[in-house]
Amino acid sequence: MNKIAVLILTFSCRLCEAQVNENNDKVCQCPGSTSCSDICFLTSITQTLGTVGEKVANMAEKITLLEAKLQNTEKEVLELRSLTGGAPRVAFSVALRDSGSGNTGPFTTATPLQYKRVFSNTGSSYNPATGTFTAMVKGMYFFRFSMFNNLNPVANSVVSLMKNGVRLTSVWDTSGSDGNDMGSNAVVIPLEVGDNVYVELQSNRIVYDDSMNYNTFTGFLLFSM
Repeated sequence: MNKIAVLILTFSCRLCEAQVNENNDKVCQCPGSTSCSDICFLTSITQTLGTVGEKVANMAEKITLLEAKLQNTEKEVLELRSLTGGAPRVAFSVALRDSGSGNTGPFTTATPLQYKRVFSNTGSSYNPATGTFTAMVKGMYFFRFSMFNNLNPVANSVVSLMKNGVRLTSVWDTSGSDGNDMGSNAVVIPLEVGDNVYVELQSNRIVYDDSMNYNTFTGFLLFSM
């Protein structure tokens, strides 16, 4: 505020000086009369000071409005920080199919599952086109995934949670005479910015899903580091 006041004062002085010179040229036309010239000069200064005073008052009013807006903005920022704790928010939850029913797989090579139905994706770190979660915040994360085996007479399902191409944990069902078995697994892991996490269907394996959304993939940031 001190800097603003100095700028206003400097501007006012410059403006006053310029307007005094201009008014002297227009008003003070009393050649040979000292008293007349003095009166003209004083009249010019009075008019100039009045004009400058109005402009300073207008500028002061605008500054007051700007200060009020700044205080409101600072208040809103503090309120947002109190709600979020000043921490980034990252969370997603998805299911395998967004419509229909049937098997996914088999594939000749291990393939990331593309979970199409997005329940939530705060932070936009999950990409439904690839099925991959990419960390945008360094921190500790929780991930969970579930698997529902195919309806064939012989179970044939194996899925794994992967981080940058490295297997972390798996769920499988490849034996037994019954179908429609389900399993899940979870991890808590640290991630660097750019790390990728996804669920991979192993080669020549199958998972089944329908509108019940048996196969899910969920993750969220526990805390940043």
